[in-house]
Amino acid sequence: MTVIKKKASKAEPGVRCHCDVCAVDVTATVRIRCAHPACTEYDLCVPCFTSGAQSGNHNCSTHSYHVIEQHSVPIFDPDWGADEELLLLEGAEIYGLGSWADIADHIGGGRDKDEVKQHYIDTYINSSKFPLPELCDPNDTGGLDKIPKEEFQAKKKRRIDAKKAALNASPLPPKQKPTTSGPSCHEVQGYMPGRLEFETEFDNDGEHAVAAMYFEPGDGINPVTGQLEPEVELKLIVMDIYNSKLTQRALRKRVLFEHGLLEYRKNQAIDKKRTKEERDLLNKSKPFARLMNKRDYEEFSEGLVREHTLRQAVSQLQEWRKNGIITFEGGANYELEKAQRSIALKNALGNMDRLSHRYSKATPPVEAPPPLGPLLTAAPDPSNPLSVLSGKNPGSSLSPTPGASASPSASSPAVQKKGPVSMVVGGPWQPLPLTAENTSDFHLLSPAEQQLCINLRIKPKPYLTIKEQLIKEALKQGGVLKKRATRELCSIDVNKVSRIHDFFVHSGWIARA
Repeated sequence: MTVIKKKASKAEPGVRCHCDVCAVDVTATVRIRCAHPACTEYDLCVPCFTSGAQSGNHNCSTHSYHVIEQHSVPIFDPDWGADEELLLLEGAEIYGLGSWADIADHIGGGRDKDEVKQHYIDTYINSSKFPLPELCDPNDTGGLDKIPKEEFQAKKKRRIDAKKAALNASPLPPKQKPTTSGPSCHEVQGYMPGRLEFETEFDNDGEHAVAAMYFEPGDGINPVTGQLEPEVELKLIVMDIYNSKLTQRALRKRVLFEHGLLEYRKNQAIDKKRTKEERDLLNKSKPFARLMNKRDYEEFSEGLVREHTLRQAVSQLQEWRKNGIITFEGGANYELEKAQRSIALKNALGNMDRLSHRYSKATPPVEAPPPLGPLLTAAPDPSNPLSVLSGKNPGSSLSPTPGASASPSASSPAVQKKGPVSMVVGGPWQPLPLTAENTSDFHLLSPAEQQLCINLRIKPKPYLTIKEQLIKEALKQGGVLKKRATRELCSIDVNKVSRIHDFFVHSGWIARA
């Protein structure tokens, strides 16, 4: 008999049996197998057996024989016949457990690799009688003997026909010109796809140390001393070093293949969609790819990009809060006006930048002045510096006096133009009130302390530091602290220090001296 154990064609997969006399296919029919030791896997079809045909060492008059029928009956699974179970075990023995594609081709009958793998796991691995299947007892059929043989074979034939029809309906892939395994035939310079090697490998000179090395047949252990010869020991050490270099090459190639780094055009298209900051961040994280698989590294990279985005968002929100913006609409308007100011300043400085090459020494760029808030209609009293901090002028009202309009320096701010940039010289501004929205740590203060900080224009952090220092000094002196000592401890305005001291005395935190 001729048994084909190679991979069959996609149209007719599986092991095929043929008559050894007429070469007819007897896979799906009854065949006669010779049982004599001189004939190995010698099969005859029924017509050749009845006519007494013979060939080779077979003698039909003296050799015994077996009648082999189709075992297309279910024994362990309603959809799997006994012949398929035998082919499954035979394929696992030939190709090795795990080569499901080769085992599926060995079985045939329209079976694919996923179906074969799942059947083996369900029938043999997950069996309570592992490694035997559940229905390994001949007396326990599980009701499978009630399925008619004709019905089972008809179902199998329909499955095979459907598989053939699907293969015939699918269009054949276009023929492609085989790629030459050369360094210039790949998008990555120096890579040879046919050999999975590079023109310049890692530690490319590693073979030089072992190029002229050879071992004689008698080299090894010295018969006199019983120890390894020094020369052979040195050669083995050199071979271990060379093997470690080959291991490093394989590890680096594994990183390239696993993470898809050879798909240069695809990776370049993905990088173009990222910002410059994201590209720099991911380039710094690439050394970690050697320690992770592709899925873990992608999650790690996505986490870094998300962290970078969140940090940018937090920084932008802090800038908005510092400028007194508490809504997203206000933030959008702020960013728009900020961009417009930058463009206007750039256009204003354009003429000066074009003339800068005429001078031997570079002229420093003109910096824009800090943005000023809305101007008040009246200037504060110059003799009272607290009027600017508190926003009040006890000596005068905010309404303009009749004679104030005659003096432009006292009534309205003078605008002085210096080059293309307009600057406001003099003139008061409205300070931003201290609130929980625009001041950090404001919620740590009591209502009385919050009002004190608002009146004195002191932020919560400096105030808490002053409070800590004064209370510590008062505890050293028995709870008593003089106002003069308070002024020496705090290097701020004496009027503010006096008011803070009076507040602490009124609150009962320190005693008046």
